Amino acid sequence: MSLYLSALALLSLSAFGAWLWHLKLKNAGVIDIVWGANLALAALLYAAFGSGWGPRRWAIAAMVTLTGLRLSYYLSRRVLSHPEEGRYVALREEWGPSARSGKALSIELKFLGFFLFQALLASLLSLPYLLASRNATPWFHPLELAAAALFFLGFLGESLADAQLAAFKADALSKGKTCRNGLWAYSRHPNYFFEWTLWLSYWLYACASPYGWATFYAPALMLHFLLNVTGVKATEEQCLRSRGEDYARYQRETSMFVPWFKKG
Repeated sequence: MSLYLSALALLSLSAFGAWLWHLKLKNAGVIDIVWGANLALAALLYAAFGSGWGPRRWAIAAMVTLTGLRLSYYLSRRVLSHPEEGRYVALREEWGPSARSGKALSIELKFLGFFLFQALLASLLSLPYLLASRNATPWFHPLELAAAALFFLGFLGESLADAQLAAFKADALSKGKTCRNGLWAYSRHPNYFFEWTLWLSYWLYACASPYGWATFYAPALMLHFLLNVTGVKATEEQCLRSRGEDYARYQRETSMFVPWFKKG
């Protein structure tokens, strides 16, 4: 419990720093950059101070750090070079009237609460790493080896999907069109699908440790967020607004989440 609370305090401090950063930039999207870094911080803390077998602790820390820092770097290029993302602008508009009327906290303090909630959520989702880092059994379990294979599949898939989308957007002729290149021909959101695959791998890795199975809520919660909150739902609504019939046709032809062959 003390190690978990230490992680929660560290992630909260990081989120507070992100909030101060957002005040300077006027861009709440910086919390997206810090999200991956915070997960890496938690994993590294558990690896450094956990009581389990060393190679097991550092293996899961290496996996989470690799994905967390890659995600933070990828998002930093998008967030820092563009205006504040639409979903955060919408939050400002939603909170604005109540803040001006004096009946609620200011917009900035509401964003502070939002950032700190992100830290709490990251700490709860980091429990698979913590339980694995407390397992003192020497040698890797077959479940951990399977998890490592699944992790590399997810990491390569997400990296490839992001690279294909970035190359598409870099082409001036692609403006206003929908990416159908590579993995995007088989899934409308291959990046989200492979991100979820990573969370499945963390849970599978934890299943080799006592009570690790109980962290099944982590991939389940991430699936909910990816499908219904900050991922697929919000992205599809924005794409329909900006690309109209082209994206509607893409929806009819292409699997939403799991990569699959074209419909019809």
